[in-house]
Amino acid sequence: MQVRDIVFGLILVLSGFVLVYKLVYDYRRGDPVVALSTILVIGMIAALLLSLSERLNRFEIALKEQERSLHVSMHSVEEEVRDKVGGAMKRLEEVREELLRRGYR
Repeated sequence: MQVRDIVFGLILVLSGFVLVYKLVYDYRRGDPVVALSTILVIGMIAALLLSLSERLNRFEIALKEQERSLHVSMHSVEEEVRDKVGGAMKRLEEVREELLRRGYR
């Protein structure tokens, strides 16, 4: 978890406390259920956002690992194809030279 995620979570929770303070004391609606539910909702939103951020980070890491393994696989396939084409070209050149030798005799 990055520092910015922690800061954003703290700001979200502090804004929730300010909202509850305004609801309870400024508007004289001293209902503790409203205050508790507001704190709970803001806490759950903060937890949800942090969870999404963490899941996206894990997804990004997994995607980078797959990209790296795909790059390695492509490189090995490229080398195999290059070797096979080189062998086929060498054999074709041998056959051509053999045909040229036979044609001149």
